[in-house]
Amino acid sequence: MNVKTPPSENRRDIALQMLKRYTGSSSKEFHSFVLLTNFNYYFDLFVKQKNVSVTHGSIMDVAHDPDRKISMVNFRMGAPTAALVIDILSYVQPKTVLMLGMCGGLHPQVKKGEFILPMAAIRNEGTSEFYMPKRVPALPTFKIQMILSEVLSKWNVKFKTGVIHSTDYRFWEFDQKFKISLKDEKAMGIEMECSTLFIAGFKKKIPIGALLLVSDLPLKKKGIKTLQSSKEVFSTYAQKHLDIGIETLIKIQALKPEMDLRHFEW
Repeated sequence: MNVKTPPSENRRDIALQMLKRYTGSSSKEFHSFVLLTNFNYYFDLFVKQKNVSVTHGSIMDVAHDPDRKISMVNFRMGAPTAALVIDILSYVQPKTVLMLGMCGGLHPQVKKGEFILPMAAIRNEGTSEFYMPKRVPALPTFKIQMILSEVLSKWNVKFKTGVIHSTDYRFWEFDQKFKISLKDEKAMGIEMECSTLFIAGFKKKIPIGALLLVSDLPLKKKGIKTLQSSKEVFSTYAQKHLDIGIETLIKIQALKPEMDLRHFEW
């Protein structure tokens, strides 16, 4: 028996209600360029820079900057909420979404305070497979990463490109078998959201990029992030990270209309 969905409960209506419920903002309040973060510290820095409007939803916080045409969403942590934020933003149809996150450095040459510009993400989480088959690689939008690299070079900031490992596994730092597998992969860093953001963005046709700050070096002795070292990372590097993200979005806004950042249609 086919059960018809009542008109008042179609997918779009429900999604827009979720957007309002989870973020406190309606679709009309969002700007076409969106910064994502999962840190209150970044969100507070963004709010203090301008006289922006702020909304608080049941899960996420949003700040809207009309002068720079940028909205910032603090979506908290993890692959499920990363998927959720892309899902609900797809009904806003943003022109660019940029994730400003942190990661643990894995490569021996990576240093704390450096940036990693991910070119792909290893899908070791349980969320992205609901959007695309596991064999599909998790890739950011190349043109966004290219423009990010130009801004980083302008700032004379050290950064590395490579593969990032995304996982749901917490306290992996104490699992010797898992750490050996990470070394075999030769990934640059490890975090929790990028693979889901890239896959969900691809599925929903949202141009998405990411810039990650190396916050700790968990494979090294005494390299795991602590409460104190976390505070030092925020106070030393977060403002630069945020400014680079904002400048990248402003540069993308200035691109010629014919430079389409979207993935190819199927």
